Amino acid sequence: MAHQNLPASEALAKLKEGNARYLDATSNPGDISAALRKKTCEEGQTPYAIVITCSDSRVIPESIFTAGIGELFTIRVAGNVMDHHQLGSVEYAADHLGTNLVVVLGHTHCGAVGATITSDPSGFVKYITDEIRLAIGDEKDELKACRLNVERSVSIIKEQLHLTDDSDLKVCGAIYHIDSGRVEFMD
Repeated sequence: MAHQNLPASEALAKLKEGNARYLDATSNPGDISAALRKKTCEEGQTPYAIVITCSDSRVIPESIFTAGIGELFTIRVAGNVMDHHQLGSVEYAADHLGTNLVVVLGHTHCGAVGATITSDPSGFVKYITDEIRLAIGDEKDELKACRLNVERSVSIIKEQLHLTDDSDLKVCGAIYHIDSGRVEFMD
């Protein structure tokens, strides 16, 4: 049985405040203390937001949102695409951890989006670029393609988890601008 967590609107405000602090930070002041590690080990986690983002090493949600241990339930996959594994992870965090906000966080200068625009990769990467292609079609502008890709993932989550406007679980898209560190929320 899930316990109550922050409402989605409060979680979103907390993410925005954390990103504002990050813009001028030189290190992550999020709580990573031994005391918090012990507490979350013994009492479990209560993340206030689920963040689905790219595997890109420049995109670090805990830093971007000035978060510490136990605050974000982060799901990472190249191109922030959605499949049953990611959906299962979202469902788990919402149902069992009580998290009420999902943020699909795309980013500028995304290699997976770029590869989809400029080439037709083979191997296992093709599974990712094929998903992105469904989102972006023939779009060649990288930022527009990134937004379209985020919008598709948001739609998949809402549709597959049967979310309505009345659902406690809210889903929004966002773009992380690698050059400035700013997160642009799309909703």
